[in-house]
Amino acid sequence: MSSVNDGHQDVDIDLGGLFRAIWRQRGRVLLATVVFAGVAFAAANLMSPEYQGEARLLIESRQAEFSGANQAQPQTADSQFDESGISSQVQLLRSVDLIKQVARDMKLYELPEFDPTANPSAISDVLVMLGIKKNPLDLPPEERVLKEFQKKLQVYQVEKSRVVAVQFTSENPQLAAAIPNAMAKVFLSLQSGAKLDSNTEASRWLEPEIANLREKVRDAETKVAEYRASSDLLLTGETGNTFASTQLNNISTELARIRGERANAEARAENVRMALASGKAVDTLNDVVASPMIQRLKETESNIQGQISDLSTTLLDGHPRLKGLKSQLQGIRAQIVSETKKILGSLENEANVAQLRERQLVAQLNTLKAASAKAGEDEVGLRALEREATAQRQLLETYLARYREATSRSGENAAPADARVISQAVEPTEVSFPKVLPITIVAALAAFLVSCVVIMLSELFSGRALRPVMRTEDGSFEDEDLKEPVLRQTASRSVPVGAISGISPEPVLPDVAMADEAEPDEDDFSIESVAGHVCDEDIRVAVSVSPAGDEGSVNAVALARLIAEEGRKIVLIDLTGSACPTRLMAQSNDLAGITNLLAGEVPFTETIHADRLSDAHIIPQGDADPVFASRGIERLQMVIDALSNAYDTVLVECGPADAAVIGKVTRSKDTKIIISAPALGNEEIVELITDFGDAGYGEIVLMTGTGYPQTDNSGRRAA
Repeated sequence: MSSVNDGHQDVDIDLGGLFRAIWRQRGRVLLATVVFAGVAFAAANLMSPEYQGEARLLIESRQAEFSGANQAQPQTADSQFDESGISSQVQLLRSVDLIKQVARDMKLYELPEFDPTANPSAISDVLVMLGIKKNPLDLPPEERVLKEFQKKLQVYQVEKSRVVAVQFTSENPQLAAAIPNAMAKVFLSLQSGAKLDSNTEASRWLEPEIANLREKVRDAETKVAEYRASSDLLLTGETGNTFASTQLNNISTELARIRGERANAEARAENVRMALASGKAVDTLNDVVASPMIQRLKETESNIQGQISDLSTTLLDGHPRLKGLKSQLQGIRAQIVSETKKILGSLENEANVAQLRERQLVAQLNTLKAASAKAGEDEVGLRALEREATAQRQLLETYLARYREATSRSGENAAPADARVISQAVEPTEVSFPKVLPITIVAALAAFLVSCVVIMLSELFSGRALRPVMRTEDGSFEDEDLKEPVLRQTASRSVPVGAISGISPEPVLPDVAMADEAEPDEDDFSIESVAGHVCDEDIRVAVSVSPAGDEGSVNAVALARLIAEEGRKIVLIDLTGSACPTRLMAQSNDLAGITNLLAGEVPFTETIHADRLSDAHIIPQGDADPVFASRGIERLQMVIDALSNAYDTVLVECGPADAAVIGKVTRSKDTKIIISAPALGNEEIVELITDFGDAGYGEIVLMTGTGYPQTDNSGRRAA
């Protein structure tokens, strides 16, 4: 803790003095530590020891191994025990009914440990008499046991598992093990009993429902049979078709066959008729060739032709025998033609018969169609009755299956609980509370730390731990004990500077002093020197002030370009009123710039432009309303911070601004101030430096190009 005040001595915390004070009083610290450790040790040994037992249960879906219902259960039944399901089982283990049953079975109400208020102390009686405390005996013994039991019980789910742990703390190690086992046993019994109760209730409810459904199914099926008989919708065969539909199908099939036969007969008759009309040989027709009479006549014709051929070699054509044979041949051929005509008549008769049969079948088909249409209308009502009967039958079958499942689970051991004990509680041999050694160690550490803190606070408040800091002749501070000079900033003390290159011999510069009495070189504060200083010191943000107006802004532009030539990424923000840097660096005067950004007219990336003569970048002045843009001046620091993350150096040119204006541009007093003053007099420079020093800025760099020295407030050269 330090301070800088005119007329007062500066002080700082003496850390060494604090540790020396603790060491001087080490006896007290050690005594307090030993006393508190002893008290904690004695108190821990005086406490009644408590033992803790734990039983663990695995929550899983379980079915009887040989029950008929077991086969119908899905293999993924354990999926019902999700996170909420396990939490429900935990709450069931903590339920009041389960605890009361365990307390009754183990007669815990007879043990003083579970009813400590049964024998109240004298202090408790006094508090009850004064009305400060409620009389615990007003509660029934069962409620008092329940309240004490719940304090000692802890049930929780083991992380990332379906295992539930039951812990119980008791002064008796046997009870600490017996109670979790008893709770697990009662829990399994309650779950199994709940399953049996649900199965019994289901069986009791299903019995009358099944009897009622059987009557409904019988009535529905009777209605279906009566309606089928009255509507002549009797079934034929195993296909389920009615008599009318079966007869209709048969007649349709027969009609198709008769039509095919008629068409075949007509085609054969037409073929014979065309052969006779054209005089073609009929022996090529199948129907003619297939006739036995035609076959015999063709055979006779062939024999006669053979005889004529034999006799023609020895007899003349006019021989009576040849004439007789030729006459017989003509008769045979006439008989063939006559027989062919008979065959034609037979085919025509066959076609006529098929046509008559077709007409009869069409008439029967039309009659059956009308009957089938009526049967279709009757089947609508039949299907409605059948649906009702089917629905009642399916419901009956479902109830019967559930009834069989429920009755199969109603027997002994047929409904196991959805949990099993995987770890029974065993009688503990170690005390769970109090842990004497850890309590003693913690008490000793706490006593040691509290003693040290008390000693340090007493030293601080008494002032013995504060050391004075003396000011040296050169304006810095010197520790009175260590005698080591420490350079500190002062905002009110001024140090005279000797005559410097044309400056009057005794200007008073606040926070600016020479490191030695030597005459500086004339180029120490040229633009090149300042650029080198910015690069060497890795200055991230610098604010340039140009009291002379555009002449200083020109030097600021030259500075930015020199820094860019050194390989550093630099961006210049034009906050001048004349927009001189914008005219010198930007490609156009109409580009969006800082005023547009502060006014919220353009995004951030559209305001950054490249310098037309170097690798530097510029954010020009912009063309937004300056008054409107000034309302967003608080965002300027955010813009500068963002640019400092992307660029090596951010140079803000403010033109002829004073310290008050610069305070709005940057909030940090560590920001480097560059005064670009190529044409100012000595008094003006001294006054400007004094103003910035009084404002608290730590380093001020002069950039005159005429040899002015460049120093910071501690008297060191800035470049």
